[in-house]
Amino acid sequence: MARIHPTAIIETTAKIGQSSTIGPYCIIGAGVVIGEQCELHAHVTIAGPTKIGNGNKFYPYSCIGHRSQDLKYEIEPTYLEIGDENCFREFTTVHRATAPDGVTRIGSRGNFLAYSHIAHDCVVGDDVVFSNNGTLAGHVVVGDHAVIGGLSGVHQFCRIGAHAIVGGCTKIVQDVPPFLIADGNPAEIRGVNFVGLERRGFAPEAIRELRDAYKLVYRSNLNTSQGLDALRAQFASSALVTHLADFIATSERGIVR
Repeated sequence: MARIHPTAIIETTAKIGQSSTIGPYCIIGAGVVIGEQCELHAHVTIAGPTKIGNGNKFYPYSCIGHRSQDLKYEIEPTYLEIGDENCFREFTTVHRATAPDGVTRIGSRGNFLAYSHIAHDCVVGDDVVFSNNGTLAGHVVVGDHAVIGGLSGVHQFCRIGAHAIVGGCTKIVQDVPPFLIADGNPAEIRGVNFVGLERRGFAPEAIRELRDAYKLVYRSNLNTSQGLDALRAQFASSALVTHLADFIATSERGIVR
């Protein structure tokens, strides 16, 4: 049986994995499903409908699955889905979607530090890191292995590419392409995320190709369209550069320059 502290309040329709632990003064609402080996420290609040995978940790005063702050929300049924082995530190907030039957999704193995915020309808990938007060507005998409720096803010409908870094205190109002570093207010692209890519085992040749692709887009006299054409012509055999080019080509808000 799940270990549940006697001060915890749990709705009868909530489902909790038998190997999970619910700490003092936690509140688990209706429609919440919590998987196995999850750990809720004291004063965690989870509202539903929310589905949580296995091995997640929630620290005190994290608020998960509550209604959207979007003023258009009219109490329609919306959802939150969380993968496995995430860590949500103190005062982290994650909200359900806004539109009827919409879903906010978080992947697995993310590390969400204190006061980080994920708003309605966001999609967050695997193995991400959100530093303290890293904040997403609604409908933001964050790729795998991305890092959101402390005290940074991401405008609604923006995308943060895989393996990208958003520096601390950065204001993001356009898309950050994968593999790159964005920093400043207003944000600027500072270069390729060399250290992160090396740590994750990317081959030196692949990193060199990304560096050369970055120079074409950001350090040449080409405009974005011309830069894309050059990328596709010169790096047709590179999967990473192709991913970078496809991300830029599909941007609706434009990319951080």
